[in-house]
Amino acid sequence: MTTQIKEEFQFPKTYSFPPFFTPQPNSNTRHSQLQKWSSLIQSYCRHYKLYRLNLIDAIETPLFHNAALKKRVSLPEAREILEFMVGDGRAEWVDSGKGVVWIWWRRPEEWAGLLVDWVESTGQKNVVLTVYELVDGEDSVSQEWHGMDTDVMMKSLNVLVKRGKAQVFGNEGQEGVKFF
Repeated sequence: MTTQIKEEFQFPKTYSFPPFFTPQPNSNTRHSQLQKWSSLIQSYCRHYKLYRLNLIDAIETPLFHNAALKKRVSLPEAREILEFMVGDGRAEWVDSGKGVVWIWWRRPEEWAGLLVDWVESTGQKNVVLTVYELVDGEDSVSQEWHGMDTDVMMKSLNVLVKRGKAQVFGNEGQEGVKFF
């Protein structure tokens, strides 16, 4: 049995710049800082295939805490960064308490496009697949969405339902999908 070890995330140069961890007072600089944080969070989540962040847990990870610099983002600052991402369409609050957030390193519409391309390239139009097969099945191992959070898959499939490209049916946890 071989275990695949995920290589360590390579942080961008700005991560080693102490002012990156402090809210900048100039509005143009602040906007640039928030864009860089958004890009960093998306890249980090993509690397580790994270679809949602629990802010209380994430604030203690290297994502928001540079131990070498002894710098960290405060919880209110992290919320502000995530609010910026929500406003930019790259994140979405999962709960009303704003403690858990979806991180859209690919938006559901983008995942939907990848799913359609895969279905067409593998000749699975008009075939019923389970959501489990899409997320964890052998046929999807080579796909970027393999292992995806089921809620994100459902959001992506619902995009296709609205476009008339798929039908989802069945009970929660046992959903099937047919692509047209």
